[in-house]
Amino acid sequence: MKAAYVSGPADVQIRNVDKPQVGNGEVLVSMRACGVCGSDLEKIYGKYSQPSMRLGHEPSGIITKVGSDVKDFKVGDRVFVHHHVPCYSCHFCTHGNETMCKKYAETNLSPCGLAEEFVVPAWNVSHGGIIKLPDNINFDEASMIEPLACCIRAWNKIKFQKGDSIAILGSGPTGMMHLMLSKAFGLGDIFCFDVNDFRLNYAKKFGITESIKSTDPDALAKIHSKTDGRGVDIVIVATGSLKAIEQAIDFVRKGGIIILFGVPTKDAKLSIDMSKVYSKEIMIISSYAASETDTNQALKLIQEGKIDVKQLITHRFDLKESAKALEYAHQGNDSMKIIITNSETLN
Repeated sequence: MKAAYVSGPADVQIRNVDKPQVGNGEVLVSMRACGVCGSDLEKIYGKYSQPSMRLGHEPSGIITKVGSDVKDFKVGDRVFVHHHVPCYSCHFCTHGNETMCKKYAETNLSPCGLAEEFVVPAWNVSHGGIIKLPDNINFDEASMIEPLACCIRAWNKIKFQKGDSIAILGSGPTGMMHLMLSKAFGLGDIFCFDVNDFRLNYAKKFGITESIKSTDPDALAKIHSKTDGRGVDIVIVATGSLKAIEQAIDFVRKGGIIILFGVPTKDAKLSIDMSKVYSKEIMIISSYAASETDTNQALKLIQEGKIDVKQLITHRFDLKESAKALEYAHQGNDSMKIIITNSETLN
């Protein structure tokens, strides 16, 4: 069978590998759709800071085989699969930091989500790592449960009120999900920033307050003009750009919140004016990955039609075109969410 691998810097290859064997408590899934994520791109084109270099962690598909001792799933089940599952009992988990759990990093799909078929380990199967899909959610939508869950985790970390203002720095797929969540949660003025005109124009489709070029020298003045000179209540940095973090400190109001969401390059360093952070009493929060709670919230929002993730899909590629798909996503000139599918299976 075919599977995608990072073979070196900016080098993705499709290899023919043996079909994985299914052990006790494990499940084999035929991949039907898998989204391309910014962390995938960082693994290929940057210096990713996390231990796993496997590609594809947003897969959905159909169960084709179940190991012994699997009771809750059967062949033919349509499922979303989470690649990491925590222990739920360690110090990190009991303090709400599930994505920092050692077990979370150890669990993974084999060989990866960007494969014709992959094995879900027994731990994941028995600890909420597989979710059966409702009939009204297709495979494309299911492949976006994971990134939406990551966004929801960020929102679950903060307090906000209806009518609050927000600036989203980085208008890629997750930036757009943050935009959609802002709408769903009843926020008021929404400002989207990017260097990419296609993405800025895409954001306008959602009826936001303003799309602003990240390099616009009047960006701060435009925010102040709509917020009575205060600045926004919340800034979400949905990009790995360090410059965006500097901008966030200027854009946010006194007592406001900055969420660091985008994937930075490993060992990235930033020099900031800490006197601004201190004197403005800014709260800076980082958010990494998603837990089972966040995942189920994402599923519910999609199922109920409150977040229409289908609006974000601009391109589809076949698994054998994974290198092209990932390069296309890296360039980002006229794309939003890119989905990789498997032509060897029927959709």
